[in-house]
Amino acid sequence: MDRDRLMKMATAVRTGGKGTVRRKKKAVHKTATTDDKRLQNTLKRLGVNTIPGIEEVNIFKDDTVIHFVNPKVQASIVANTWVVSGASSTKKLRDLLPSIVNQLGPDNLANLKKIAQQWQTNSGADDDDVPDLVPGENFEEAAKKE
Repeated sequence: MDRDRLMKMATAVRTGGKGTVRRKKKAVHKTATTDDKRLQNTLKRLGVNTIPGIEEVNIFKDDTVIHFVNPKVQASIVANTWVVSGASSTKKLRDLLPSIVNQLGPDNLANLKKIAQQWQTNSGADDDDVPDLVPGENFEEAAKKE
């Protein structure tokens, strides 16, 4: 190593002035509490209220489900804002479906059946973007004419 590079490294780790002890690496302090405080301040301005007694929350996103057990739920009806915080796990919809069905009730069970029928009909289609050919038309001959 050359002297200039060594001096550059030495000045980078010195935390005080001349004569202070050098550290091996600079300690980076992250404060997660400041982010949490800022979030709580923003939520307070929105006027959210805590909703007690919610045991679990499922957020459906495409074919995955974000599953919260005993979350802290806050809501502001006026701002149309819901805050769900706590430990979460991401699961596939098909794995979680049997435990969700008994919670839905008879009204939502009919909706679930409609969704299942739509999935079955959509899975049978090969190419949705390509239209069917028009009978009696020959596109190769039309291309030759042009």
